[in-house]
Amino acid sequence: MASAAEQLARNLNFSTFSKAKALQQRIWFTLGALLVYRLGTFIPVPGIDPDAFRATFEQSQQGIIGMFNMFAGGAVERMAIFALNLIPYITASIVVQVVATASPRLEALKKEGESGRRKMNQYTRYLAVVFCAVQAYGIAVGLEASQGVVLNPGWFFRISTVITLVGGTMFLMWLGEQITARGVGNGISLIIFAGIVANLPTTIVQTLELSRTGALPALAGFGVLVLALVVIAGIVFFERAQRRLLIQYPKRQVGNKMFQGDTSHLPLKLNTSGVIPVIFGSSLLLLPATIASFAAQGNAPQWLQVVTALLGRGQPLYLALFAFFIIFFAFFYTAIVFNPQETADNLKRSGGFIPGIRPGERTAQHIDYVLTRITVVGALYLTVVALIPEIVHNQLAVSQFIGGTSLLIMVTVTLDTVSQIQSHLIAQQYEGLVKKSRLGGGKRR
Repeated sequence: MASAAEQLARNLNFSTFSKAKALQQRIWFTLGALLVYRLGTFIPVPGIDPDAFRATFEQSQQGIIGMFNMFAGGAVERMAIFALNLIPYITASIVVQVVATASPRLEALKKEGESGRRKMNQYTRYLAVVFCAVQAYGIAVGLEASQGVVLNPGWFFRISTVITLVGGTMFLMWLGEQITARGVGNGISLIIFAGIVANLPTTIVQTLELSRTGALPALAGFGVLVLALVVIAGIVFFERAQRRLLIQYPKRQVGNKMFQGDTSHLPLKLNTSGVIPVIFGSSLLLLPATIASFAAQGNAPQWLQVVTALLGRGQPLYLALFAFFIIFFAFFYTAIVFNPQETADNLKRSGGFIPGIRPGERTAQHIDYVLTRITVVGALYLTVVALIPEIVHNQLAVSQFIGGTSLLIMVTVTLDTVSQIQSHLIAQQYEGLVKKSRLGGGKRR
């Protein structure tokens, strides 16, 4: 039987949306912020020869640089002020969360509530500035190593490039936080989502051109399209899949009446971590590979060229590290966002229990056991979705957009944003029902 929230969700219509003025303002703010981000991807870094850089980029766009360009929404191919996107911030978040699990001080800080969360975010920003400065300096040196790309090489160019790229990433961090607070959806995920979607028209044109010239056989093009549709359907299925644990509440007596015990469910998502493992894994691979790819185009040492080749997209080492990071962060992030012991304690305080399982410690162990088993399936699902299209891309050299990583981010962010919009509309309906009721104690006519 559908819950009250699900019944309300089915009855949502356009009139309900037209009355939700606060939701409309949030949506317009989100669209305006994403428009500002897209405009910033067209502002180039000073001191670069656009034609020479475009020729350099075209030589390496099929590798790791192409994937970085996909996340940055085309800012890398134009060497814009947002070329680093949010990759340094995501990498800093990974490091802070990993250190927090081993540091008692940071672990205690996480339990302080809102004030502790603010301090953790502040540490993350500081570390993101460091990562961004190092990566920006590496890109500046790599650009100087490429012939004819930099108009006036030297320390002035390096410092200006570092300041520009760091400033662009810091602005995107602030913009993402504003979207989360005043808009709809997660700001960081939406910025990455907007960068990927912006490449959709170009991807369609490139794929059609490959089919027209015969570089991509018609059967292979049709197979890629079918694979993309299958991947999208699989993502929707697994993202909505849940393992529901039956919760029983005992009978209770109120006055002279005995009320029957209620039953409920504890929903455990098959993929509790969402798209975070894929984004984290891609970020850790992009951080060293970007600098190495730019530097390897100049007079780079032999070991750097070997590293660049091994970390190339579709290479065995790249696929192995990508799979390892996805599985690791699937379990790591699930352990951060879901605490079985806390859930078991809440059930015990409310009088709920799992049939056949003793409340308290045994309930926490049972929840942890079930969560671990479904996380294995969720981690394998993420790995397959991310790697299979990567292998196909390496064989057919189709666009980065058709990769499993881009499709996973697009579908997951879309589902999450639609869910938040639906929650706002349901709250709007509840508010309307309360206003129409006579709960205020007014006189009846």
